[in-house]
Amino acid sequence: MIALTLREVADTVGGELVLAGSDVESTTVSGEVHTDSRKAGPGSIFFALPGEVTDGHLFASSAVENGAVLAIVERMLDLPVAQIVVPDGVAALADLAREVVARVRALGSLRVVAVTGSNGKTTTKNMLRAILEREGPTVAPFGSFNNHVGAPISMLAVDEQTRYLVVEMGASAIGEIASLISIVTPDVGIVLKVGLAHVGEFGGPDAVETAKSEMVTDLPESAVAALNVDDPRVARMAGKTRARVSWFGLGEGAEVRGSDIEATAEGTAFTLHVDGAERRIRLRILGEHHVMNALAAITAARALGVDAERAADALESLARAARWRMEVQPREDGVIVLNDAYNASPDSMAAALKTLAQIVRPDQRSVAVLGEMAELGDLADEEHDRIGRLAVRLNIRKLVVVGHAARHIHNAAGLEGSWDGESVLVADADEAYDVLRDELRPGDVVLVKSSGSAGLRFLGDRIAGVSE
Repeated sequence: MIALTLREVADTVGGELVLAGSDVESTTVSGEVHTDSRKAGPGSIFFALPGEVTDGHLFASSAVENGAVLAIVERMLDLPVAQIVVPDGVAALADLAREVVARVRALGSLRVVAVTGSNGKTTTKNMLRAILEREGPTVAPFGSFNNHVGAPISMLAVDEQTRYLVVEMGASAIGEIASLISIVTPDVGIVLKVGLAHVGEFGGPDAVETAKSEMVTDLPESAVAALNVDDPRVARMAGKTRARVSWFGLGEGAEVRGSDIEATAEGTAFTLHVDGAERRIRLRILGEHHVMNALAAITAARALGVDAERAADALESLARAARWRMEVQPREDGVIVLNDAYNASPDSMAAALKTLAQIVRPDQRSVAVLGEMAELGDLADEEHDRIGRLAVRLNIRKLVVVGHAARHIHNAAGLEGSWDGESVLVADADEAYDVLRDELRPGDVVLVKSSGSAGLRFLGDRIAGVSE
């Protein structure tokens, strides 16, 4: 974070500054901002936020012990460092992010890209990091820091040298993306897809579309709205923005277009068409669905003035999308684990299964370990049923379905009489591991996929023997 005095921080967040010991109002702070006391380090700022499970105020002293020099709290605590008492810690976090980004923007060199969509946000953000960090100092956090807390923390990592800021913006309700946009107005706003992720919380696909359109609604005429030409719900957003629209996708109307996709166990290749030229791009990331993410990243980079050839070179160097996102984990005995269990929606689950079916050679066996797709509301049974039937149509050889909430995957697969594969329903990850430990054989390709709440990413690591 840029250097601010304690008084400047207090004035920015509208709080009462309480000094301790030798603290003075003119003391400057410029460390990292954290809401997790375990991540606090020397010179950091700790926001004590109340949560659904616990309360950050309970861990403020631990943050100080780890080196935090300022605590922003909703009630005064007995701490040996300066505190700023605010009525609402989340609002204070947003206010501080807004001020910091505005000050860096005033220097004239900072450009901001924001990305949203039901799937692919984190991968696209990581692709943009790979492209933009070759052009100049870039802030694009690792992990999915995309909500009302994580996104502002991402923004606060900028400093006077930062040239590019890439912000991931997720939502589980209408108004949440608009709130993030009010903190920082992007130069480029990307909308990847309107799907069924979080549809249970939104109340239906139309509400998801409304929420995602908030990415472009308030963009100024000087900005660029990068939109997926192949998704009708995203395409409709062109009528809701004043910004210049730049289309990406596989359709003929795309300015940045992909064709001739080839998915293998070594990665994903496609032909890029842009500005009258063609180039074959070979991603080291598995799954044809990542082509759309790559096209979105190239479109955004192009809007910022980055040559498409340079963007393509950067994408080809990217080793993986992100931790637990189609992460290839080979074992010494020849078993290959595809750990894609960071999160799941019906669209991403279907894409992962299709990738598994595409990359398995005739002499290999496809195994899918599938858990719950959360937050689907009334559509949960239907969508899990659809995934089970898809696994059969793709001729996945063995299914291990984990947990009662995912049972309809198992039930639907079992009802497909033409399938000669096998499905097993187990209670939890430990039981799944026991089944796989006994049955996996060299050459098997194992997909592990579920929503994050199911915790199967750790099962994937365990199967692969990964200790990280």
